[in-house]
Amino acid sequence: MDTTLLIILVVAIVVIITLRLMLRSFRQRQDRLKDISEEAPSLKKAAIADDTPLETKAQFEKEAQSEKEPQVEISHVYKSFGGNEVVKDVSFTLGPGEVFGLVGPNGAGKTTTIRMLMDIIRPDSGEIRVFGQPLDEDTKNRIGYLPEERGLYQKMRVSDSLVYLASLKNVEPRVAKERGEELLRQVDMLPHKGKKISELSRGMGQIIQFLVTIAHNPDLIILDEPFAGLDPVNRQLLKDIAIELKRQGKTIILSTHMMNEVEEMCDRILMIDEGRVVLYGELAEIKWRFRNNSVFVGCEGTIGELEGVSGRKEHGKVVELFLDGETSPQKILSQLVERDIKVDRFEVSTPSLNEIFLQVVKR
Repeated sequence: MDTTLLIILVVAIVVIITLRLMLRSFRQRQDRLKDISEEAPSLKKAAIADDTPLETKAQFEKEAQSEKEPQVEISHVYKSFGGNEVVKDVSFTLGPGEVFGLVGPNGAGKTTTIRMLMDIIRPDSGEIRVFGQPLDEDTKNRIGYLPEERGLYQKMRVSDSLVYLASLKNVEPRVAKERGEELLRQVDMLPHKGKKISELSRGMGQIIQFLVTIAHNPDLIILDEPFAGLDPVNRQLLKDIAIELKRQGKTIILSTHMMNEVEEMCDRILMIDEGRVVLYGELAEIKWRFRNNSVFVGCEGTIGELEGVSGRKEHGKVVELFLDGETSPQKILSQLVERDIKVDRFEVSTPSLNEIFLQVVKR
């Protein structure tokens, strides 16, 4: 018996010592990770050696600064024409790598807002900052703008158009030519590079206009109705290019009447009506805010009566359950799980952006 107790005591001591050592090692690892996290900015700064060229240092600091600052800041902007106020107290910000939807009915003030952002016209009051500073010529060279009214030189060849318009943004002709051919290759239009713009179809001309917009590799891209008149294949082609630009950290402003495109591509939206902001925020949050008070349930077997359900409607194999004002969708799902009902689909009913658009404008 004494031997057994001794063995148990020894084992207990070994276990306690092992646990203490593991705890100490864990704490040391956590402390080290904390130190690394705190030192990261200084290490990044130290990575620039004293003998690093000044141009490289400047670029490094510029990139680090751009990670912190909004790409676009519009604050309390107003604009009138002939005594008619068309933009009234519009404010929003944009960050790097964001696709931002600018939506609203015709005559709402979207294009006027874009033209002020481009410095084509000046606001009556308010402030506009791009890349953390007021607009100047260097800033404008970092912006790509696709206007709603298309305009290319009809007698100029496709490749020459890309090179010439990129060179206006201070891109070297050799670099512009290489990038232009790469862009034409992406859209399967390289064989048409020698054609005049007037020889292209309308859809092909719109694609070239889009390529001209991004040929100088801008950091901010403004697209005003980019999909109008395009067939589904070319529309998807431009969307794929835009999504790839987003992955590269480009900021994109998309102004369009095609709500399905906004819903598919945009992270946040700003809706203008009669010159005023009527809706602004993350798309997912807005859809949740305007959600219908119902859920769609697809399951095997009969659902039966559920607490908090005030009505139901059959949609084929899916049942829409209408909730009372006090019951959450989570509570409905919990009841289904408690009854061991196999749920294949459970979806909170949210309206499309087009439905939200109609609701807001009617209101």
